[in-house]
Amino acid sequence: MNKVQFEHAIHAAGAILGDNEVLVIGSQAIHASIDYKLEEAERSIEVDVSSLNDADGSKADLIDGSIGELSIFQDTFGYYAQGVTPQTATLPDGWRDRLIPYLRPGTNGVTALCLEPHDLWLSKAVAARPKDKEYCRALMERGLVDEKTLRQRLEMVEDLSPVVRKQVSGFIKSG
Repeated sequence: MNKVQFEHAIHAAGAILGDNEVLVIGSQAIHASIDYKLEEAERSIEVDVSSLNDADGSKADLIDGSIGELSIFQDTFGYYAQGVTPQTATLPDGWRDRLIPYLRPGTNGVTALCLEPHDLWLSKAVAARPKDKEYCRALMERGLVDEKTLRQRLEMVEDLSPVVRKQVSGFIKSG
């Protein structure tokens, strides 16, 4: 998903939710931190979007039903928004304070509140799917995250099993 597609999906999600802010917690959140193309982000045709206040998941369902996978929106544009809740990602304490706002003319007044790259990296490393590991490596190779901050943030993640914590710590080191 490129920036133009990202902006369109953010605008659409905001319109559906009737809100001028949406949370972006997946790989597309990197758009707020870089002004160039990141191939690993552009491979995806979806953006993970949430409302900051969606305790019961009903807003995520609204996004999925309106502009989600297999929707008319996807059929028309070739990309879509995946409705998620803030609890979808495993994140370090304080992540909300580090959100990076993304507001451009293409978002038409809707601000995407995007995960800061280190928080994003950790959420992907915890998920540990092959595509997530590849994405994490790309962020490290391009200098978008650093080992010291990742280690500090890893210590701030609550409710993480010792096994997963060790795996993520090893991944930080091996990059």
